Amino acid sequence: MSEAGKIAIIGDRDLVAPFKVFGLTVLTPASTEEARTMLAQVVQEKYAICLIQETWLDSLKPEVAELSHKFAPVCVGFSDFRASSESVENLMRELSIKAIGSDALFTRGRKENETR
Repeated sequence: MSEAGKIAIIGDRDLVAPFKVFGLTVLTPASTEEARTMLAQVVQEKYAICLIQETWLDSLKPEVAELSHKFAPVCVGFSDFRASSESVENLMRELSIKAIGSDALFTRGRKENETR
């Protein structure tokens, strides 16, 4: 994979290990501090995209918010089949607003009075 197109994924080993087959750099932290170090490594090594499992996303929120002002890496959270919350939806909404100036992509399918 070219230097400009490197992708990292941070998450639990049992969930993210298979992504190595697709050429992603798999990072499996054991603690929040280790996750912060790994995210800093992703920045230092100039990855284009960093996928972050939702369980780690909450503890890395300040670092991800700081990175949102930079061009790369783009940090995107993902949820897995084991748990679900609004963290990923909120992050994707923020990215949508930053990219197109609207969260219209996330209002489709809602009832008029429904808010999230």
